[in-house]
Amino acid sequence: MGVLANDPNFLGGSFNYDVAEKYQRFIDMCDTFHLPIVNLSDQPGFTVGKQSEEHGTIRKGVRASFAIIQATTPMAVIYLRKCFGVAGGAQKSGIRLSWRYAWPSAVWGNIPVEGGVYAAHRRELESAEDPEACLEELQETYLTISSPFRTAEAFGIEDIIDPRDTRSLLCEWVETAYNVESKNLGPKKRGMRC
Repeated sequence: MGVLANDPNFLGGSFNYDVAEKYQRFIDMCDTFHLPIVNLSDQPGFTVGKQSEEHGTIRKGVRASFAIIQATTPMAVIYLRKCFGVAGGAQKSGIRLSWRYAWPSAVWGNIPVEGGVYAAHRRELESAEDPEACLEELQETYLTISSPFRTAEAFGIEDIIDPRDTRSLLCEWVETAYNVESKNLGPKKRGMRC
């Protein structure tokens, strides 16, 4: 099987242009050879900045997302820590046999509370009479709806698991994945990617 895992010590684990290309090639290789994929996800989002814009990080990230969508090989995702935005959404597609589990340390969604609330509500905060109080109020609002159980239900996570159970769950999953994938052997066809 193929194993995906990013390095949080490199750019915080974010998805930049070369990571997106490597991710896409790896998904395509596993899909071509009918290898189930385990994704140990800690994805804070796309890398931002001038260099990312110049190298087309978003465009390459979208292509990586399409690789996930077009792949038919089974995939298991274990959400370890962060998973935000479009890059976080590119970690799994619901088209095939896919299991999704989260560790209690996982936080995921559209935006992270720290920093993300400011970015999402910047104009509102800048026009507020008391920007600090407004930021605190917005962060509190986001924190009240950030229950991992509520989020797990909304995002279709099978269960929040004890990290010590990860290996046994993945062993069970890979047996099922091989049984499913062995019925789908043959050449793979993919559509065009922009």
